[in-house]
Amino acid sequence: MLPRDRRIRTPAEFRHLGRTGIRAGRRTVVVSVATDPDQTRSTSPSAPRPRAGFVVSKAVGNAVTRNRVKRRLRAVVAEQMRLPPLRDLPVLVQVRALPAAAEAD
Repeated sequence: MLPRDRRIRTPAEFRHLGRTGIRAGRRTVVVSVATDPDQTRSTSPSAPRPRAGFVVSKAVGNAVTRNRVKRRLRAVVAEQMRLPPLRDLPVLVQVRALPAAAEAD
């Protein structure tokens, strides 16, 4: 599970990603990445940290299916955020699940 400070929670952050993010898609997911305006302007001494948000619509399936897809996506993204290339970047990452994600292994 991603800690609270590593998640995107506000609609404004999701809008920022939709407007300025760079997208890449596959059959099961679309990933958008944008710089985090809060961390790039911050003078905080703490290291910049990537943050992630997930969008799983009702088109993916019922509530049980959507939650399973979200859990799997969160696990993958949390693992990737621990690796050096992404660990130290001030970025926002949005993972949007497509209906085919329900059947993906």
